Amino acid sequence: MNKDFDHFSIVDLDFQKAELFFQLIDNNKHRLEDYFAGILSKNKSLADTKKFFQKTEQRINDKTYFPYIILNKEKDKYIGLIDIKNIDWRVPKAEIGYFIDSEYQGKRIISKALGFVVNYIVEKHHFKKLLCRANGENVGSIQVALKNGFELEGTIRNDYVTTKGRVVDLNYYGRIF
Repeated sequence: MNKDFDHFSIVDLDFQKAELFFQLIDNNKHRLEDYFAGILSKNKSLADTKKFFQKTEQRINDKTYFPYIILNKEKDKYIGLIDIKNIDWRVPKAEIGYFIDSEYQGKRIISKALGFVVNYIVEKHHFKKLLCRANGENVGSIQVALKNGFELEGTIRNDYVTTKGRVVDLNYYGRIF
């Protein structure tokens, strides 16, 4: 995928740019620790990120994971991630996750980028349903989902344990195509 908008691009993960990905994760680790714990735990160092990239490349080839990067073109800096995971090809459906660097939060960049990615993956992979999960306290993430046509399907109580050990409810948002 390569979609330009404003001063940004949405691009496939470039396996030659492990350092840019590591910087994105490391700069936002305090924001990611509870809800992107898997990615955070696999990218604690640049060496870890290189190993993560090897496994991610295989997952992409197996069509079980699709990561898309939001790139600030002017700074050649990774500023966000939108990933497609938990894919069930029988339906087909998938879960979509997203975050943006704290410096770019609140500027509608992630909302625009998510819209482009959703349209792209539905057209390319013919998904019938996409879903995303958000803690009810994460108002920003919920607004991004709602702005992109996702609807609240329900709240699963005591659905997730954060890295700090707190058990939280998760809202499930879905979109049918």
